[in-house]
Amino acid sequence: MNGWQGPKLDAGPETFWEELHRNLAGSAKPPNQRLVEIAESLSPGVALDLGCGPGGDAIWLAQRGWRVTAVDISGTAVERVEAAAGELGLGDQVTGERHDLAHSFPTGTFDLVNAQYFHTPFALDRSRVLRTAAQALRPGGRLLIVDHGSVAPWSWNQDPDAHLPTPDEVAASLDLDPQQWTVLRAEMPQRRATGPGGQTATVIDNVLLIRRTEGDG
Repeated sequence: MNGWQGPKLDAGPETFWEELHRNLAGSAKPPNQRLVEIAESLSPGVALDLGCGPGGDAIWLAQRGWRVTAVDISGTAVERVEAAAGELGLGDQVTGERHDLAHSFPTGTFDLVNAQYFHTPFALDRSRVLRTAAQALRPGGRLLIVDHGSVAPWSWNQDPDAHLPTPDEVAASLDLDPQQWTVLRAEMPQRRATGPGGQTATVIDNVLLIRRTEGDG
């Protein structure tokens, strides 16, 4: 596959993502590597998974004792995550919610907000959504943002000159009070990735980890 071959972009965001998930295999994928690196040493708490997709991250967290709200614009994705959790005996720990984050955001507060490859080809005030996520953190909670830092052969945007914001640029766009939120990690590590067609490539992850200050309420 040379470039993006998924649903048509003129379908609109809800139809686009729903069609994409309906065409995906039903089983959850393995968890994202950067989430595992960050969360495996954390004590379980309450987590929010933004753009949960097939649910690999939500299931992995639940298996380690987290209570997870898994959010996606696709009703199919949300249903599959809840079904997978139920089959594994984790139904009480995973709650699926359908949200178009351009218009609504889950209620509650969280010890971890996970935003893995939270990209879309559609108009979205991403900084506003991620700022809302940071404000939903409990004292001591963490916001993990992992973005694409390079163009892969299967990326929908094949423009080699496209600007992919660095972790520092993403942090600046959130405009968070440094007295209340601390950047713990802003790095651009490489990894070997496999695309939807089975092809592999070395890609860059832009990793930003932000922590809400203890005692801020």
